[in-house]
Amino acid sequence: MDSVRSPEWPAAPLGGLAANSATTRYGTPAGAAPATGRATPPAPPPPYPPPTAPPPPYRPQAGPQHAAPDRGPGRVAPPIPVKILIAGGFGVGKTTTVGAISEITPLTTEAEMTSVGIGIDDPGGQSGKTTTTVAMDFGCVTIDRSLKLYLFGTPGQARFGFMWDDLARGALGALVVVDSTRLDDCYPAIDFFERAGLPFVVGVNAFDGRLALDLTSIRWALAIGDQVPLIRFDARDRLSVRDALLVVLDRALDRATREGRD
Repeated sequence: MDSVRSPEWPAAPLGGLAANSATTRYGTPAGAAPATGRATPPAPPPPYPPPTAPPPPYRPQAGPQHAAPDRGPGRVAPPIPVKILIAGGFGVGKTTTVGAISEITPLTTEAEMTSVGIGIDDPGGQSGKTTTTVAMDFGCVTIDRSLKLYLFGTPGQARFGFMWDDLARGALGALVVVDSTRLDDCYPAIDFFERAGLPFVVGVNAFDGRLALDLTSIRWALAIGDQVPLIRFDARDRLSVRDALLVVLDRALDRATREGRD
């Protein structure tokens, strides 16, 4: 019977044990010392997969979309944000003032007036007002490339007076809107800004295009000094509201300039 051998082994020549020796099979060179005892163990195989260095951190490719913003002299700086309050009594036209000039859809918190407010919220006998601000109004307008106004309208009811301190925080100035037929409703607003030391302008809203009293009589009735600007404006007219806000800015700038000299 033919013997079975591994195909990679060389064919053993005839010759007995010598022909079937390890030297013949594995090609041990002549003269090498025979191995004694246990054969030397093979070297351990390398770990799999071989360890590699961690990948480098992500670096965005350089390009126009990843470039740093240009700070050169030709770059136009964003406008400076300025906070202005629109304050006054109930139903004097604060929400109308914000809505007339805001370049965005103004945020309003109007709620329907109900019979529960009879005797508490009095908009005046000639007013058709059916809603009231229960929190605040918000709008904004860009004056020019360097200045943008953020307008915050305060609630007019006395029960919401606790919000005025928070709304006034960080404000540069205020426009106190006055109804010439109900001057007593604006006293709390004037007292608030006088105590807070915040520059303010009194703007008399010309309902139906006319005033019940002239500005000199209104100044006397409000007991405000000559240093407080008193103007007439129309809360429904955008340009009229713009001019009133510019007076507020002039008043605040004058105040800041005088404080800087002291």
